[in-house]
Amino acid sequence: MPELPEVETIRRQLEPELEGRRIERLEVLDERWSRPIAPAVLEKAVSGRRIEGLGRRGKYLLLALDSDQTLVMHLRMTGNLVLVEGEEKIDPSEGMRLYEGERSTSERHLRARFELEDGRELWFTDPRRFGEAFLIDDADLADRFARLGVEPLSDQFTPEALGERAAGRVAPLKSFLLDQSHIAGIGNIYADEALFRARLHPLSPAGSMRPEHHLALRDAVVEALEAGLVHGGASIDDYRDGRGEMGEMQDEFLVHTREGEPCPSCGGPISRIVVSGRSTYYCPSCQVRLRRRRRPARRST
Repeated sequence: MPELPEVETIRRQLEPELEGRRIERLEVLDERWSRPIAPAVLEKAVSGRRIEGLGRRGKYLLLALDSDQTLVMHLRMTGNLVLVEGEEKIDPSEGMRLYEGERSTSERHLRARFELEDGRELWFTDPRRFGEAFLIDDADLADRFARLGVEPLSDQFTPEALGERAAGRVAPLKSFLLDQSHIAGIGNIYADEALFRARLHPLSPAGSMRPEHHLALRDAVVEALEAGLVHGGASIDDYRDGRGEMGEMQDEFLVHTREGEPCPSCGGPISRIVVSGRSTYYCPSCQVRLRRRRRPARRST
């Protein structure tokens, strides 16, 4: 967490609010956020710049600036990027942000603050302090993200493209989906949800899929991610959207975190195993475990 739907939800909410706005001042409150660049160096480079757009690549947020540079932010496990309106208050005694009315809640661990020209602020909060930010020249963006795989909501994510990336790989399908060099933006939640929709066992070797499985998995990945977007992302732990509100996708999970509950398809119990160090939820009855495909023997000459 957060994964593609959570990051994209934040992007869609914040871009119309931020585009064209000037950053009067960036204040870095945690040196880990900008490491290895000193906070003062990043503050000077960003302060006074105008925001030209807010993009996304995989799980990265891209804040395009008028200096032909982009501030790249990664939320990691517990990061949030929230637009703070004028009526929101800070409790200085506890270092917490307090919302009023129905949004009344508290958020600790403010790591960086952008002061905007209209008086609002953009806050990066992160309880575990794994989130990061770095500034990169626009000309270097493509090279910087060359290691990331295909965007799953793009036209380039076809069954054929999926099949080419999976061909010959013995890693389990769950591990394959988590590998950002294959498909960018999928994490633990949506890998489970996609594999259930595709009726594929998480331990099936990625290279064991046939063309019909490529189609099923491609469609399932897109459906799972789009469901996450419709419901504003999943707030299992710390995730909040760009307005500071919880997502609702956690209430729509088909299998993820539902160990022992009835499968929505067959009614049997959902099981949990560990794959690549991650809790993995699936239906043993509905999800078919494919066997590794043997390579054809070479003919002797």
